[in-house]
Amino acid sequence: MLWLEILLLAVVQGIAEFLPISSSGHVVVGAALFDQFGHPIHEKLTVNVVLHLGTLLAILVFYWRQIWRLLGEDRRVIGLLVVGSIPAAIAGLILARHFEPVLENPLTAGLMFPITALMLLWGARRPSGTSYSRQLGYAQALLIGLFQAFAILPGISRSGATIVAGLGCGLRREDAASFAFLLAIPAIGGAGLLETLKLAQASTGATPTALLLVGGLVSFLVGLLSLWWLMRWLNRGRLHWFAAWVIPLGAAVLWWQLS
Repeated sequence: MLWLEILLLAVVQGIAEFLPISSSGHVVVGAALFDQFGHPIHEKLTVNVVLHLGTLLAILVFYWRQIWRLLGEDRRVIGLLVVGSIPAAIAGLILARHFEPVLENPLTAGLMFPITALMLLWGARRPSGTSYSRQLGYAQALLIGLFQAFAILPGISRSGATIVAGLGCGLRREDAASFAFLLAIPAIGGAGLLETLKLAQASTGATPTALLLVGGLVSFLVGLLSLWWLMRWLNRGRLHWFAAWVIPLGAAVLWWQLS
């Protein structure tokens, strides 16, 4: 049955990584449900990171033109991405080392889902800006990075938080999204590298490597579709519609965990 659980989580990851509903929150809640119904998934954080690597590949494929431009006309964006990545790198190391149970706790996700909803509703009131990513200041890039660091907590949508922060900095909708997902590359890639090193040092693993690879592939394919869907909705100003999902979800998770 472990195959079924991992594949279901991979589909959830592929959908929720790009749609502003928090993939990590959904994966944590889903894994906790499997635990409760007698189908536990060991190494939850490892599974979470591997599935994130699948969606990282989706970003690389979807935004390959923008990534290529980083070597030419958009070279300044590289420095902005470096600055924006610093908060998540620091927060990720601290949380993974000292507060890992918090990152795997569905109660945390239940508390954070409504905060994601509030950010989306606020973003809906922000008109599309006029600035391009390469016109950002370093302080603005750092601010967007702080929102990404906050999204390490399950239940906080990384895409929602960083896109809303980009809109708050005056970026066009398309540039707010592209900068948000380019910023995800070092964040997800760094976490994946650390977890891969941990797996390589372990003599045995509770989750078969082949299963992790299949899960990553599924999250990649579903993630491509979700990213295309998100861009259509973002351009139509419908990002806040997802608040209608995360608000009742957060309430349901809190009721489940506190009852």
